[in-house]
Amino acid sequence: MKKSLGPKTLAYPTPVWVLGSYDKDGRPDVMTFSWGGICCSKPPCVSVSLRQATYTYGNIIERKAFTINIPSEKYAREADYFGMVSGRTIDKFSVTGLTPVKSDLVDAPYVKEFPMVLECKVIKIVEIGLHTQFIGEIIDVKADDSVIGDKDLPDIAKVSPIVFCPEGRTYWRIGGPLGEAFSIGRSFNDVK
Repeated sequence: MKKSLGPKTLAYPTPVWVLGSYDKDGRPDVMTFSWGGICCSKPPCVSVSLRQATYTYGNIIERKAFTINIPSEKYAREADYFGMVSGRTIDKFSVTGLTPVKSDLVDAPYVKEFPMVLECKVIKIVEIGLHTQFIGEIIDVKADDSVIGDKDLPDIAKVSPIVFCPEGRTYWRIGGPLGEAFSIGRSFNDVK
C-alpha cells in the first residue's frame, strides 16, 4: 500500500538548469532553477516556472528571451551558488569566474563553461499561482564538441548533468543506462 504524502513538488528527478538573462541595463545574470522541462515538440519548446520576486523574472519580462544552461557535475558548486544569491546586488559571473557569452540568436547570455545551452525566445507567459510559467521556443541548442557522441548528438555521460531532489534538497548525478527506449518494452508482445 502507498502512503499519502499530500500535494508536494515531488517529481523525480528535477533538472538543475541555469537560466541566463540580461537585465534592463544589459548586465548578464544567471539563476539556478528546477521547475522546468520540455513542453512541446513542434515547435520545440521548454517551460520555465519562476516566482515574480526573482530578479530573473523581471529580466525575462523585459527582454522576452532566456537561455537554459546545463551545467556538468564539475560545476555543481557554481550552479548551487547561482541559486543562492540575487543578481540585483551580486555579479555572479565575477564571483565564480565563469564567462557570459552573448547569444547571437536571442537577447540573453549563456555560460561558456557549461557543456550545453538552449537559446529561447518567449512565446507565451502563463500565470499559475506562486509561479509564472514562461514558455520559450528553442531557437537553437549548442553543445561543446567534447560532449558530442553518436549521431552528432550530446552524450548524456559526457554532459554529466546534475539532477535535484527537491524535498531532500540534494544534488545527484546520473547513473548508467537501463536499456534502449522504445525497445525494452517490446517484451510485452503486443507492441508492433
